[in-house]
Amino acid sequence: MLEILIIVVVLTLLLAIVLLVMQYRLPARAAQVLEQQHRAMLTDLHDGLNKQSDRQAEHARADQELIQNSFRNATQHLSGSVETLVKTMDTRLEQISGKVAERLDEGFKKTNETFTNVMTRLATIDEAQKKIDGLTTNVVSLQQLLGDKRSRGAFGEVQLEGLVRNILPPDAYSFQEKLSNGNRVDCLLILPPPTGKVPVDAKFPLENYHRMLDQDLPESEKLAARKQFKLDIKKHIEDISQKYLIRNETSDGAVMFVPAEAVFAEIHAYHSDLVEYAMHQHVWIVSPTTLMAVLNTARAVMKDVQMREQVHIIQSELGKLSVDFKRFDERMKRLADNIRKANEEAGQVEISSRKISDHFAKIEAVEMQEDTSQNKLQ
Repeated sequence: MLEILIIVVVLTLLLAIVLLVMQYRLPARAAQVLEQQHRAMLTDLHDGLNKQSDRQAEHARADQELIQNSFRNATQHLSGSVETLVKTMDTRLEQISGKVAERLDEGFKKTNETFTNVMTRLATIDEAQKKIDGLTTNVVSLQQLLGDKRSRGAFGEVQLEGLVRNILPPDAYSFQEKLSNGNRVDCLLILPPPTGKVPVDAKFPLENYHRMLDQDLPESEKLAARKQFKLDIKKHIEDISQKYLIRNETSDGAVMFVPAEAVFAEIHAYHSDLVEYAMHQHVWIVSPTTLMAVLNTARAVMKDVQMREQVHIIQSELGKLSVDFKRFDERMKRLADNIRKANEEAGQVEISSRKISDHFAKIEAVEMQEDTSQNKLQ
C-alpha cells in the first residue's frame, strides 16, 4: 500500500512538472488539452486508488476477523491453560502447605523439647551454683576453722580416724589410747609381732607455713616464718619420740601424720634435714596419701600373719584327710574284691543253671520218644 502511494505521488509530481513545462512552451490550446488529460488521468488514478482502498479495507476486515478469531482461540486456549495451571498450583500449594504445617509442627515440638531441656539445664546450673555458693561458704568456714590451733588438731585427728577406719579391721587399731606413761596417743595401730603397737599422732603446722609463702609479707618476715616452721616440725618430732615410744610396750618407731599434702611436700622437698632428723628419732612423717600406703601394707601383713597362724590347722586337716582317704582306699579295694568274687559265683551259678536246663531238655526228649513208640504200637 505504501509503495503504491509513493508511485502515485511520484507520477503526480512528474505530471505537474510536465504541465508547467508545457504551459511555457506549448500554445494555450495544447496546454488546455494536456490539462484535461491530466485531470482525467488523476480522476482515473483517484478511482483506482479508491477501488484499491476498498479492496484493502476488505482485506483488512478479513485480516481483522482472522486476528480476532485467532485472539479468541488463543484466549480460550490460554484460559484453559490458566485454569489447569491454577488447579495445579492449588494442588501444589495444598501439598506445600501440608508439608510446611508438618515441618512447623516438628519444629515447634523440637523447639519445645529444646526449651524444656534448656530450662532443665538452667535449673541444674542453678542448683550447681547454689552448691558452689555453699561450697564457697564451707571453704571460707574451713579456712576460719583451720585458723585456730585446736581446730586444726581436731581436723587432723578426724582425718586420721577416717583413713584408719576405712582400711584396717576394728581389732587392728585404738583411738586416744592411754599409754603406761600417762600420755594419750591419737591412734595406736595394733600390728602382729615383731612390729607390735605403732603410735600415730596428727600434727598440723599450718600457721608459719602460710606466713612463709605469703607474698604480701617482706622477705625478712618470710625467712623468720621459715625458720619457725622448721622449729615447729622439729618440736613435733621430738614430742612424738619422747611421749609415745616406750620400750617393751610400743614398737621402735612412731608415725607423724601431717593432714596437708602441701605441707608434707614442703618438708620433703626443701627440708631434707628434718626428714633425716625424724628418721634418727624413729619417727616417720606421712601425709594422707602415704598413710594410706602404710595402712594397706599393714593390712597385707596382718592377712599374711593370719594365714601363717592357720597353717597348722590346715596341716592337721590335711593329715586327717589323708587317713580318711587311706581308709576309703582299703574299703574300696575290699568292695572291688567282693564284687569280683560275686561275679565269679554268679558265673558258677550260671553254669549250674545251664547244666540243669540241659538235663531237663534230655528228660523231655526221652519222654517224647516213649510217647511216639507207644503210638506206633497202637
